[in-house]
Amino acid sequence: MKSILKVLMVIPVLLSSINSFSGIKATNEVTQITSQLTAVSGSYFSIKDALISSNASTAATKAKNMATAIKAVDMGKLSTEEHNAWMKVMQDLTRSAEAISKSKDIQQQREAFNLLSKNMYELAKESKQPVPVYYQHCPMANNGKGANWLSKEPAIKNPYYGNKMLTCGSVTETIK
Repeated sequence: MKSILKVLMVIPVLLSSINSFSGIKATNEVTQITSQLTAVSGSYFSIKDALISSNASTAATKAKNMATAIKAVDMGKLSTEEHNAWMKVMQDLTRSAEAISKSKDIQQQREAFNLLSKNMYELAKESKQPVPVYYQHCPMANNGKGANWLSKEPAIKNPYYGNKMLTCGSVTETIK
């Protein structure tokens, strides 16, 4: 009787271990898929931060890193939605990142960042975000036509004007 009780007590522990192991495998697969785009988005945010600081040299370096990250994406590991979005924006992302990396003029970099942001938004909408991403808008940028960017925080730090108009803008959407 004691042996049967011991076995009955061990079974739930074994089942829990099996479920935990299966969860780890599923979590690792999701992490691998998500990490395909993590380097690209991380580079994007680094470019944005350099533009906020009006640092053209750092923006160029970070954009070169982004171009490298774009080339490293294994499309086979993307979800169907991510893959479709990636195929639509990959060339424009590459062109924009290369334009920023080749320029030492902060204004030209900011113009290229406008298209880069548009395409990163399209990609962010279709990819799984580990944390909320804030889509922000400055109505004065782009010669008064307005321009958007993504941020990891809701506080406005305008990459199109830097310290000249650091807080010009608003959050228009939260992507989760």
